[in-house]
Amino acid sequence: MLEASTSRKQTFTPFQIQMLELMSHVQSEDEMNDIRRMLAEYFAKRAEDAIDQLWDEGVLNDNMMEEWKSEHMRTPYRE
Repeated sequence: MLEASTSRKQTFTPFQIQMLELMSHVQSEDEMNDIRRMLAEYFAKRAEDAIDQLWDEGVLNDNMMEEWKSEHMRTPYRE
């Protein structure tokens, strides 16, 4: 749940306002689920394109992928 801030005013960008206006036309749970699915697919595609670009630029490669398989990225616990 979002808490209202009393110390500062929330301002929206023009893009956020446009999205809010578009969302006012959603009539059902099914429509909202379709929109969520479309947004998820859109951002997944953008992430995939960014990874492909890193691969094409040589930033990512097979050797790096192999190293990541055995890398432990968990936060160490203090003793």
